[in-house]
Amino acid sequence: MASGFIDKARISVRAGNGGNGAVSFHREKYIAAGGPDGGDGGDGGSIIVQVDDNMSTLMDFRYKRKYTAENGADGQSRRKSGRDGASLTIRVPRGTLIRDAETNEIIRDMSASEPYVLCRGGKGGWGNTHFATPTRQVPRFAKSGLPGESHDVVLELKLLADVGLVGFPNVGKSTLLSVVSKARPKIANYHFTTLYPNLGVVYVEEGVSFVMADIPGIIEGAAEGAGLGHDFLRHIDRCRLLVHVVDVSSSEGRDPVADFDAINAELVGYSAQLASRPQIVVANKTDIMEDDALLDSLRAHVEALGYPLLTMSAAAHEGTRELVNLVAQKLSELPPVTVYEPEYVPRPPKIDVTTPLDITVEDGTYIVEGPWLQRLMSNVNFSDYESRMFFDKMLRESGLFARLEEMGIQDGDIVSMYNLEFEYQH
Repeated sequence: MASGFIDKARISVRAGNGGNGAVSFHREKYIAAGGPDGGDGGDGGSIIVQVDDNMSTLMDFRYKRKYTAENGADGQSRRKSGRDGASLTIRVPRGTLIRDAETNEIIRDMSASEPYVLCRGGKGGWGNTHFATPTRQVPRFAKSGLPGESHDVVLELKLLADVGLVGFPNVGKSTLLSVVSKARPKIANYHFTTLYPNLGVVYVEEGVSFVMADIPGIIEGAAEGAGLGHDFLRHIDRCRLLVHVVDVSSSEGRDPVADFDAINAELVGYSAQLASRPQIVVANKTDIMEDDALLDSLRAHVEALGYPLLTMSAAAHEGTRELVNLVAQKLSELPPVTVYEPEYVPRPPKIDVTTPLDITVEDGTYIVEGPWLQRLMSNVNFSDYESRMFFDKMLRESGLFARLEEMGIQDGDIVSMYNLEFEYQH
């Protein structure tokens, strides 16, 4: 049954590659030398992540694991640039964390509404129009586009609820949520009824509302990963307040104090920080309670620990308004929902520089190309001094400068690499 719940998914995303620049010359009757007119390649599409409030699980990512944006089109003659590749938008539920699959570091917390560019498309290559100079009037070369960024990431849903409903299965959490909010959870009389965290917005009065999540039933041992536990405990990580529902009817022969302690032990086992969140304890099903002593012992136990206790019958709509008002009052005194800070720092790419690069000479220009150089350049920020030093070090290690000198390069000759040109200095 647990397989129905998906709140973690690993996916591979790849932005589009840039299109190649064109080599072309203007040819027209009566114009002797029209000059170069090759257009640039289009930029590749990016991978964009966007919050979608109509989604409540990561179920969509169970079957589709690879997401690729469109490549840019190649340039054409008459200075026509290639079309940019279409970006691809991936929609996720609010509260989804994007983590680096290798390090598990947080790249982005998708709690706000603005879109996030996860992978940038590759830049389009320049057409030969760009390479015309007074001394090089007929450039017979253009540039390939750069590859788009790619990333393996893990999506992890941590709900953005203010209030988490906790308690054993079948204590009336789903009923409570359906009574106080517009949520319509599926309610059935058996354990593990709730396979998805149900979210409901509870309206208190004009301008005052909060989000309540019914966290699927915890069983003892959940903190060690037994049953459905761990997946669901993740969803109360962000809750500012816990509403702990306890069945005092003894209709299933349970002991309310033992149930209360067992759930709190699970919370401590999962996260001491979570266990320290403020709690309101709700004694539910009082309308069918057979033994008042059970309620009295729970009240004494709970109040000795410093928690407030409310009595309620969610099914009979008794005590629910008092609970909503108390929750709203407590929330007004608590800090806002946690938003996780990014921790991910991109590492320099591991690049094998042993494969020889292709070097051709056109009009005194040394054109250097090759797959690893392409990949290196798409990862270098040329406006940053350290990035440039890293780039220079990789070129030296590859033996490129030694090869250029063997080929007779002179000081002041132009070296051209994709969208970069520089004068060679010995």
